[in-house]
Amino acid sequence: MVDLVTPPSEAGAEPTAHVDTFARDHLPPRAMWPAMDFSTLPGLAYPPRLNCAAELLDRMAEGNGGARTAVIFEGGRWTYRELLENANRIAHVLRDDLGLVPGGRVLLRGPNNAWMAACWFAVLKAGGIVVCTMPMLRRRELCYMVDKARIGLALTDARSAGEMDAAHAECPVLRRVVRFGDGGAEGSLEALMAGKPAEFANVDTAADDVALIAFTSGTTGQAKGTMHFHRDVLAVCDAFPPHVLKATPDDVFCGSPPLAFTFGLGGILLFPLRIGAAGLLLEVASPPNLLQGIQDHGATVMFTAPTAYRAMLEMLDRYDVRTLRKCVSAGETLPRPTYDAWLERTGIRIIDGIGSTEMLHIFVSAAEEDVRPGSTGRAVPGYRARVVDEAGREVPPGTIGRLAVQGPTGCRYLDAPDRQQAYVHEGWNYTGDAYVMDADGYFWYQARSDDMIISAGYNIAGPEVENAMLDHPWVMECGVVGVPDLERGQVVKAYVVLREGVAGDGDTAKALQEFCKAQIAPYKYPRRIEFVDSLPRTQTGKLQRFRLRELGE
Repeated sequence: MVDLVTPPSEAGAEPTAHVDTFARDHLPPRAMWPAMDFSTLPGLAYPPRLNCAAELLDRMAEGNGGARTAVIFEGGRWTYRELLENANRIAHVLRDDLGLVPGGRVLLRGPNNAWMAACWFAVLKAGGIVVCTMPMLRRRELCYMVDKARIGLALTDARSAGEMDAAHAECPVLRRVVRFGDGGAEGSLEALMAGKPAEFANVDTAADDVALIAFTSGTTGQAKGTMHFHRDVLAVCDAFPPHVLKATPDDVFCGSPPLAFTFGLGGILLFPLRIGAAGLLLEVASPPNLLQGIQDHGATVMFTAPTAYRAMLEMLDRYDVRTLRKCVSAGETLPRPTYDAWLERTGIRIIDGIGSTEMLHIFVSAAEEDVRPGSTGRAVPGYRARVVDEAGREVPPGTIGRLAVQGPTGCRYLDAPDRQQAYVHEGWNYTGDAYVMDADGYFWYQARSDDMIISAGYNIAGPEVENAMLDHPWVMECGVVGVPDLERGQVVKAYVVLREGVAGDGDTAKALQEFCKAQIAPYKYPRRIEFVDSLPRTQTGKLQRFRLRELGE
């Protein structure tokens, strides 16, 4: 048993189990937190001592529940008991072999598979903090996260270890990288697990100890770490799923978002495990692979973005998806034609929703019987939402304004006071979206109110792409915005000023695109490039992205 450490006054009232108090020490001051309300739903009243891994996995694996299927993956499936025992063995490795102390951050890198799920729970069981990343991220992105969250340990899928090894060599704070899925090679996670007990005494964390740090890209071009407590993880499982989704223990959940996205983490792993259902983990969840997975494994609940629904409409005739009964959309606005076409082809009303990494998951949505096509829905039970003007005053129904939300989860940025102040005002979370609320409390999306590009469900910060492009010696200036696209909603477009003597032709554009793909995650690269003589700027030199967007319309 670890010694409990008394938290600073601005953190929670319950003593922390974290020996490494970095995360708690770098929470924003309590006065800058949003108001947190747990009174609107009885199920959101959690005890002061709580380890969410114990609730989601250990409790569900008790008795006959241990024989139920927890996760399905390419080549097999694990029961709740098997997932629990593997997570317990990994927890022993983390504590006994790799020196993880409660509160330490562990980076997880890999595709959606059973090993990622087991590692996720193992970190929390050992009292650590999960920082989950996608295998597409490159060295520079990984190094930023490692430095920002002071991550000392990483567990990575062996097939995508190259960029992780490069980050390890560059980041002194990252002490060790351990591979999994390496066939039991010396030093691999599987080799270290050999002989470890199948039981583990979970660290007695406080409900308000940080459980995970989820990174999201902001309009400044730098990733922002959002910190979520153990009780937050359970709160998102006990709000949207039972009151809007209404799934059952016999359901099989599937979807395209990676576990590194909180949309995917909830929809494919946490939500099914909370009710004793199964999650289908597809390493490559392209539209055809997703449809094949539904056909092969009888999936019944699907989480994906509108772009994928549009793509799958053209493929439905080639697959048997009759088991599918519930569909959830998020990540970008759901176009009415997509909703109508999906309903006509499948008979299923897509459940639209808006969530954010800052809020952890969906907070505005509507159950199938309450859906109004074209609307995002109403505030999810446990949350409240309103539309306000620039001064924070609630506006009348039918008036465009800023979406503001309160509930059992909320924004707490890692060591980013300026961003915290921009996101949280007088206890409300401001999502950066413009909405209209009708007289019945339904919210209708209008537009993003910041410079975030949302392409095929991915959030992409234009300045981050600009920074990558500017690293190329041919590029003098670069401005990046999102422009409309029928297939992806938006695509990234770069307006580039080249250095003297460089030809602005197709070969140059292709070379810059390939360079960008090697610097940052490939989905962020500019699919369109236009060479210009100059970029629009203010008198003080600030790039006027709104003028670039006007050019792309």
